[in-house]
Amino acid sequence: MLENDYERQRLENIEKNRKLLQELELTQTANAFRAATEKKAAAVAAASKSAPSSSKKRSRATTIKKEVPDEFLPRRTSSRLRGIAADSEVAKRKADEVEAAFKENERAKRQRVAGELSLSDIVTPGKEWDRTTNFLSDVKGERYARTFSDDDVAKTTDADLKAVRTKIMDLKLHEKFDPVDIKITPERIYCMSFHPTTSKNLVFAGDKIGNLGIFDASNPLPNPDYDSAEDEEALSHIPNISTFKLHSRSIATLSFAPDNAESIYSTSYDGSIRKLDLLAQKSDEVFAAEDCKESLHEDAAISGLDFYDPNVIYFSTLSGYLGRKDLREKSKAVTVWNCHDKKIGGFTLNPRNPWFAATASLDRTMKIWDLRKITGSGDEAKPHMVGEYESRLSVSSAIWSSNGKVVTTSYDDTVKVFDFSESKEWTKGHELTSVEPSAVVKHNNQTGRWVTILRAQWQQAPTGMQKFCIGNMNRYVDIYSESGVMLGQLGGDLVTAVPAVTVFHPTEDWIVGGSASGKVCLWT
Repeated sequence: MLENDYERQRLENIEKNRKLLQELELTQTANAFRAATEKKAAAVAAASKSAPSSSKKRSRATTIKKEVPDEFLPRRTSSRLRGIAADSEVAKRKADEVEAAFKENERAKRQRVAGELSLSDIVTPGKEWDRTTNFLSDVKGERYARTFSDDDVAKTTDADLKAVRTKIMDLKLHEKFDPVDIKITPERIYCMSFHPTTSKNLVFAGDKIGNLGIFDASNPLPNPDYDSAEDEEALSHIPNISTFKLHSRSIATLSFAPDNAESIYSTSYDGSIRKLDLLAQKSDEVFAAEDCKESLHEDAAISGLDFYDPNVIYFSTLSGYLGRKDLREKSKAVTVWNCHDKKIGGFTLNPRNPWFAATASLDRTMKIWDLRKITGSGDEAKPHMVGEYESRLSVSSAIWSSNGKVVTTSYDDTVKVFDFSESKEWTKGHELTSVEPSAVVKHNNQTGRWVTILRAQWQQAPTGMQKFCIGNMNRYVDIYSESGVMLGQLGGDLVTAVPAVTVFHPTEDWIVGGSASGKVCLWT
């Protein structure tokens, strides 16, 4: 019995070709050609034996000849020697047959291999390998393994540190909703923010195609039409989520106005900044790059935003610009400076001294700027740079804490903390003699193409120890102190994706993480 349709077709083609040769009466010609070829090969072999050469060379040549696979030997023969006239119907027919056979052979090579395969059976010829090799022998640790647990808390000798670690590790996933059910945005989450209120858990998230999702974890669905107690119980477990299409491209930043928690500002890669009034339920455009073509490229993607005061905002772009916009002015003009040669991926202002800005760039630098002093003129004008740190690879973010420290995330698999709080030169706006991190944490930041870039985020108004959180590629959220000491690691069996975008509540020890599927994990 034939194994498959391909084998059956192959045998039919062989029989068809045999009959064709008989019809063309070429059998004798083929036999004569074969005899002549064998006679010539014998003569060449006899000549090579009589020629002076070393046995080693003959042995090597013989070995090489045997190693050449049959499938790489020539298959074509001359039509002239076969007695077939050029441009005849017979030659054309023969050419068609050869072409058809070639295509059939190529199709067989591309045919999908089905079923179970053993590596020992499919080793590439000439590429032998040790079958006892364990490919994962050099891999340290288990994928998705926890690197900080309750055992580490129990071993902590410092009483204050142990108290903080215990509090962080006691945080639990939101009990009412499983993370798989909390799909806050349709696409991958790019940024998140907690509403400052402490009366409820109110989470905001922006995704890669411009959707804003709002998750009210404390309240059930609004105005449900309950038909029975069973319906009420069922609906109470459905997350209260609202989604709005604010922008046409990725939302990069979500920031609440410092004097008004009723308004949230969003920046987008579509080159616009919008203000959403939660009470009036209305979104207004604050700025659009196309309105200032003379100073900023109309397609400039806006990557960051922070408040200098309630009336003045600063923003950064993926084209390396830093901009200033006065919200009280009715004109659409803004002031911009070219501060980096490549994109600015992260930007914030110092909460205590907002005239100091930190920028993180693809050009592998983190820079500190004094916005009170502008140097240069025209297109060369820019704020005075008072400090610069050069990283081995690109710097993804630079976030100020409330006590004057900056945490950066870099693709060199580190999280660094810089302390600018006690520098007298710094407070006077002079250039710093050196910019070196006060703490360096080894951290896997290789997110790849489908996971949002990891960024460390401070708790902006902590009641105790300064701390920041960052997503972990093992599907956890890591929490560190300002000195780089790990305080906790949050996760769970229900967390099935990397919570790449993480954020602290400004005052409460609540943490939320967002994934590439648009879902969130909330720890309270």
